[in-house]
Amino acid sequence: MAFLKKYRASKAAFLGLLFALSMILSLVESSLSSFIPVPGIKVGLSNIVTMYCLFCLGKEEALTITVLKSFFVLLTRGVTGAAMSFCGGMLSLGVMLALLYVKKAKLSYLFISICGGVAHNAGQLLMAGVLLKNTLVGYYFPILALSGILMGIVTGILLRYLMPHLNKILR
Repeated sequence: MAFLKKYRASKAAFLGLLFALSMILSLVESSLSSFIPVPGIKVGLSNIVTMYCLFCLGKEEALTITVLKSFFVLLTRGVTGAAMSFCGGMLSLGVMLALLYVKKAKLSYLFISICGGVAHNAGQLLMAGVLLKNTLVGYYFPILALSGILMGIVTGILLRYLMPHLNKILR
């Protein structure tokens, strides 16, 4: 970590590496989506990178990755996908940041991941309501909330196993 603080180029290179990992995870996730029979549900593998940045590097780095991921979605899935990705990503990041700064409670990364997953789905649903100019999309929230809980567990567990390997790169 001290290495990243000392050299700006190292920080940019490491964030570039993390962004590339995020794009790869997003592409892997797209190939897995055909196995999930419910529309709008994704594993959220690229969110592992955002959470790693938030927990190990800092909020600015997590924000950078979140914005870059939305730009990647713009290039691969268009404006609507990018708007939904941005809204979901920003709400998720905001909720996880708020939970990290709760001083009295020591919340686990798994719990924060679950809350982030639910918030991400809520943000996407809000954007869908705005784009469709229809509040009826809110009726889909219970399904997406359950999905956010389950996928938050999956990404939280995966992050737990990947974190030591990503930290080795920093040494």
